[in-house]
Amino acid sequence: MKLTGGQAVVRSLIKEGVDLIFGLPGVQNDWLYNALYDYRDEIKVIHTRHEQGAGYMALGYNLASGKVGVCNIVPGPGFLNSSAALATAWGLNAKVLSLVGQIPLRAQGKGKGVLHEIPDQLAIQSQLTKWANRANSPAEVPQIMSQAFNQLHNGRPRPVGVEVSMDVLRKEEEIDFSNYEKAKVESQEPNKSNIERAAAIIKSAKNPLIFVSGGAMEASTEVQAIAEHLQSPVFSYRTGKGILSSRHELSFPVPAAHALWADADVIISIGSHVRMPLSKWGTDDNLQYISINIDESAHNKFIEPTVSITGDAAKSIEALLPLIGPAQSSKTNEMAAFRKSWNEKTAYLEPQSTILKTIRETLPDDGILVDELTQVGFASRIVYDAYLPRTYLCTGHMGTLGWGFQTALGAKVAKPDVPVISLAGDGGFMFGVQELATAVQHKIGVIILLFNNNRYGNVREMQENLYDNRVIATDLHNPDFVKLAHAFGAHGVRVNNYKDMQKAIEDAKGESLPTLIEVPIENGLPSTNRFKALPKVR
Repeated sequence: MKLTGGQAVVRSLIKEGVDLIFGLPGVQNDWLYNALYDYRDEIKVIHTRHEQGAGYMALGYNLASGKVGVCNIVPGPGFLNSSAALATAWGLNAKVLSLVGQIPLRAQGKGKGVLHEIPDQLAIQSQLTKWANRANSPAEVPQIMSQAFNQLHNGRPRPVGVEVSMDVLRKEEEIDFSNYEKAKVESQEPNKSNIERAAAIIKSAKNPLIFVSGGAMEASTEVQAIAEHLQSPVFSYRTGKGILSSRHELSFPVPAAHALWADADVIISIGSHVRMPLSKWGTDDNLQYISINIDESAHNKFIEPTVSITGDAAKSIEALLPLIGPAQSSKTNEMAAFRKSWNEKTAYLEPQSTILKTIRETLPDDGILVDELTQVGFASRIVYDAYLPRTYLCTGHMGTLGWGFQTALGAKVAKPDVPVISLAGDGGFMFGVQELATAVQHKIGVIILLFNNNRYGNVREMQENLYDNRVIATDLHNPDFVKLAHAFGAHGVRVNNYKDMQKAIEDAKGESLPTLIEVPIENGLPSTNRFKALPKVR
């Protein structure tokens, strides 16, 4: 049948199981949105107030659900506005499809100042994705889209980019969708010889330690099985929380491993770089390192592994388990003592710990917390308990200030029946405050817990304590956040103690509209300025 390029894009998305995209219309994407209107019963559009919002929401949608998050933006400044979200998706190994418009084919590369023209947009996009391509005709669209989804679902998950020009979106061509090849997931089997070598090392280990990150997100059951078999503690940090439930006696945050590092004889890395320990704690010739990662290039980022296993995390663990000898006897008492010692070391993280425990008490096991570059957010990486995978979302090494609220909106869209809390500071929240309008319009009932100290608090803390009180450019003039929420049509409340904060969260959980809960730091709650640093790692 004859289809426009825009219709071909939308039909390809539907073929791949996509039923929702985040985006903003604009002249280069007119014929894409015409097609989205034509197929509005099969695919929904959540339109945002800024391109960065579309990117972050697509990211949050993927992080919370594992499903592909799709964002669509206009070219040039629109694409660049979304690029911080795309970079964060890259850093978090997220399945995000960046679907970008483009100026007409005949005008590209000419530098004639066509609306939204930038030099070599596809080259820029290719630096922030694992794969990027351009459809040069409507007939090419299905093949390009199929390739994009194959890239998303195979190998290391990272964002991909597809660029379709406005003239291609508009043009009609004969396209046969009966032969459309939906992306196939091709499981990467681990090398048998490497499995056997790793098993022999693990079998003789006296003090193995396991480290997990986002690459083990789909291997929660298998991680628990090997940890219990070996009675080895499992350490996770920003992107690995919840892979092994924080309730489990073997589950700890990565900084806790420092106390055991000197006596460890085997490190088992599952979907992780083990960045902090391997780069900061030192190694010796007796330490053996086993790296399990789907990305062959990820094994030796810090040291050369003793054995590298390239393959799916779950399948690799399944292959190892029968070969690593009998199950070890329980270390319940030893782990309880280790936990007691760790809790004592982190007891100084107040009031952050009490705030986070209060939040945890209000959330069900599958409730989602989205952290932010704020002092409570930093502490959450250490002392917040996550019980299931994909319930603690963190910006990872990218450290993207302002990502949290917008990402939380995408998480809530993905999990509408689950409470989602966005931790926010007053500085970072204002990066995306306009998306309150999006949340109200689309009834995205996220809860914003806004800690307001009228400053960029982390930078101010460093200026005062590290740089001899050279305070500059960190004081902030803020609106009345409660009135601001009401002006957008959202719920807003200000609390001054833990009890009221907990009640406000409970009240907000069933709401279809967003709720902003402002916590004035200087009024009622102890000052977070007492939070000097994370536990020292030597």
